[in-house]
Amino acid sequence: MAWKRMEISEQRLKFVMAASDGGLSMTEACGQFGVSRQTGYVWLKRYREGGARAVLEEASRRPHRIEVAGSEQLRQAIQRLRLDKPDWGARKLLRVVQAKHPELKQEKISATSVHRMLDRQQLIAPEDRRPSALQRFERKEPNELWQMDFKGPQGFNRGQGPLSMQDDYSRYVLALKHLENMQMQGVKRTMEEIFDTCGLPTFLLIDHGTPWYNSWNPWGLTELSIWILMQGVQIILSGVRHPQTQGKIERMHGSLQRAIRKRKGRVEDQAWLDEFREEYNHLRPHEGIGMVVPAQRWQPSPRRYQPQPREWEYPSSCEVHRLSGQGQLQWQKRRWEISNALRGQTVGLRVNGERVLVYFCNVALREFNLRSGQNIALPANPFRLLQS
Repeated sequence: MAWKRMEISEQRLKFVMAASDGGLSMTEACGQFGVSRQTGYVWLKRYREGGARAVLEEASRRPHRIEVAGSEQLRQAIQRLRLDKPDWGARKLLRVVQAKHPELKQEKISATSVHRMLDRQQLIAPEDRRPSALQRFERKEPNELWQMDFKGPQGFNRGQGPLSMQDDYSRYVLALKHLENMQMQGVKRTMEEIFDTCGLPTFLLIDHGTPWYNSWNPWGLTELSIWILMQGVQIILSGVRHPQTQGKIERMHGSLQRAIRKRKGRVEDQAWLDEFREEYNHLRPHEGIGMVVPAQRWQPSPRRYQPQPREWEYPSSCEVHRLSGQGQLQWQKRRWEISNALRGQTVGLRVNGERVLVYFCNVALREFNLRSGQNIALPANPFRLLQS
């Protein structure tokens, strides 16, 4: 059970379930999951006190006391310069202040400390904040991760760009399809064609857009994302308003846009898109992969597409139940709300004392507390980012 193949909070959840149901001792569980006994006891304590949500959510690492870096003279000089140059960042401010005040050069202070100081002084505007990347993906083999997105429109009153799908490892473009709209039917039909020809990826990275994400659903579930999960493909969501998470496909879109501008191409012309895709995959050396062409690094996936996927096979440790037409579960003489998006689907229940985890496919959605009757939705993004 390698860390790189599982999201860390899911690893914690599996650990506490194994360590608390009597199947494994603490020593055995820690050895199996590769954690120290101290860490294991911390996770188990969180689970016993707060349930699955307490295990899945990351505890704050903010220190109780924040050390103030730099002398008062240095801090005031940086503050004055920031007020005069509000568009300058921490590195520029520190470099210029120390150049103007040689006596301050000996102070060892990092640009990160300067940034935190400016933040405490409320000298960083909200629009100047940049959310850090949630995960840097560096996949090591073809078809481990595919990225999928629509190319955004360019210019006022322009239509949506083509639907793109790209292999993370090889940069091979699997799909570049002009669709009349972003509705589910056309996207699913394109995906079926690619899955049938190229096989299935292990993970699929998508953003918070239609038709694969529903912001009104607690977990973003849509008919399309449910169909993807039923294929055994695990979904990863990119950061909100953070296209860098899908950096490879965004860079491919940049190359596409430059080709459109310089060659007078049209995104509505499928024949032109097909020619660009052929060139990108087979003729154009890619700097990010050692100046070879993507086709040299890609091969079809051995995981074959099933047009009619079988019911999901839950482990023997789970009770399997089918939800009603309203997405509810009738169990233990109670009616439990699950999700209307999952109406008619099967779910797996993992009972651990008075707590019950509810899974759809390999995603933990809810936790019941049989004693209190609580029905707790687990953190709103079940398709959590995976450790690379």
